[in-house]
Amino acid sequence: MEDMPPGFRFYPTEEELVSFYLHNKLDADRDDLNDVMKRVIPVVDIYDHNPWDLPQFSAYLCHNDPEQWFFFNPRQESEARGGRAKRLTTCGYWKATGSPGYVYSFNSRPIGVKRTMVFYNGRAPNGKKTEWKMNEYKAIQGQSSLANATAPPTLRQEFSLCRIYKKSKCLRSFDRRPPPGILKIEEPILGLHNNHATQTDNLSTMADAGGDEYLFWDVDGFWNPVDQ
Repeated sequence: MEDMPPGFRFYPTEEELVSFYLHNKLDADRDDLNDVMKRVIPVVDIYDHNPWDLPQFSAYLCHNDPEQWFFFNPRQESEARGGRAKRLTTCGYWKATGSPGYVYSFNSRPIGVKRTMVFYNGRAPNGKKTEWKMNEYKAIQGQSSLANATAPPTLRQEFSLCRIYKKSKCLRSFDRRPPPGILKIEEPILGLHNNHATQTDNLSTMADAGGDEYLFWDVDGFWNPVDQ
C-alpha cells in the first residue's frame, strides 16, 4: 500500500470477484494476469488458520485493509475424492448460515454461487458464535440459465474465492464522527450552535472531569452506527 495514493481500497463487486478474478484464476491461461492477481488475492488454505490470523496473509495491495480480506481457497483432498469440505481450524469451525444464492452478471445470467459462513469457537454442537464471517464464491461451469434450469448448476471446484470480514456494530474505520448522541461544544455541526438558550428543548449539557462541556442530543438516531 505504500506506493498507492491515500484512500485506495479494494472494493470489488460480487460480479467482478466471480467473472474476473475467480474465472481467470480457474482458467490460468495468462501469466501476466496471474502475476497481477497475486498482488491482490493470494492463495491460502482458509481452514489451516483461525480467522483472526488470516489478515497477515493478505496480499500486498490489501494488507492494511482493516475491514475485509480476500483469498483463493484451494479445493481440499477430501472434496477431490467426492467428500465434503472439512471446515475445522485449531480453535473452532466455520458453519454455513442461510441458503446459497446466485451471483449474476450484468445481463442477469448466473455466473456463480455464494455461501455465507460464520466462525464458531470450540467444537460442535457447543461452539460459541463469533463476529467473524466469510462469503465463499464458486464459479458456475459454462453457461447457465435459470429459466431453463432443471438441475443445480455444475460448479468449478478447483478454487473458491473467499471474503473474510469481521461483523461490527460500531462505526466503520473510515467514519470519524463522534459517538452517537454526543457533541463537543467546540465542534458545532449541521447548523447547531453553542447558544444554550436556544437549545434547551433538545440539548442538555454536562462537564467531564477535565472541564470540557459536552452537548447531548435527545433525538434518537441522529447518528446511526453502520452495521456491516
